[in-house]
Amino acid sequence: MRPENANSLPPLELLRSFEAAARGLSFTRAAAELHLTQSAVSRQIQQLEASLDVALFERRHRSLALTEAGHVFQRAVTDSLERLRDATARVRSAPQLRQVAITTTPGFASLWLIPRLTRFTASHPQVDVRVSATLEVQDLERNRLDLAVRFVPVARGTGAALFEESLMPLCAPAIAAELRTPADLPGQTLLTVDQPMYGETPTADWEPWLQVMGLADLRMKNTLRFTQYPDAVAAAVAGQGVVIGRLPLLRGLVRSGQLVGPFGGASSRRGYFIESARRAAGNADAQDFMRWLRAEAEAARRD
Repeated sequence: MRPENANSLPPLELLRSFEAAARGLSFTRAAAELHLTQSAVSRQIQQLEASLDVALFERRHRSLALTEAGHVFQRAVTDSLERLRDATARVRSAPQLRQVAITTTPGFASLWLIPRLTRFTASHPQVDVRVSATLEVQDLERNRLDLAVRFVPVARGTGAALFEESLMPLCAPAIAAELRTPADLPGQTLLTVDQPMYGETPTADWEPWLQVMGLADLRMKNTLRFTQYPDAVAAAVAGQGVVIGRLPLLRGLVRSGQLVGPFGGASSRRGYFIESARRAAGNADAQDFMRWLRAEAEAARRD
């Protein structure tokens, strides 16, 4: 009798026994090849025939022969098993993908991480690094991410600390030459970032520095607002105004002379922290990447 689901496939072990018996026309030889007993192979063939509701062999005196249905089934089974063996061999021999997936803010990614990333890839050439740069706080487990570098208030930081952030106004050298004291700032263009994390006021990202300097009521000549911090930085490099510089993210631009800090700095009371997913514990490359991040941050602090 046919099974209720006529499209269901027989178990693989039955197909293997049938293929071996059909190839040699012998249950005994099939049993030796598969390391089974002759009676076990005979029972498997009977089970297969019952599931198909058709005879696959003619049992003759001391010999076997395939029925017409047996010939049809043999061609299909032999071809399918060969394809399966080839695919299995290819999968087993294929190199395993080595990957580290990290999420962080666009500013950290473009201004700090990416300029240094070649140092990691040079020492780990077989590892693919996937960087998700977004202001959205992504769930590491749900999004299959190994690591996150979070930018949060220092008091709320979890995981390994990379560094705290300090702030100071930065601008192109030509503008810096016009700024002798903070009182000269009102004559310049304010470059600021229009993001929820900074609140609603135009100078919210400047406020820790303004408070330290006693300039809470500072009003500059005009304002250019951007949705992404790297764009505000690019405008400062282009000489379009003064941006609040977030260090150490912009230390490379300061060292190269593209940006100049005419005044002192102040802590933003925020910092960067590494969080790791549970899956990262089993990813040696993710552990190497985390150690590399900490070593780079330590080098940045010493510098």
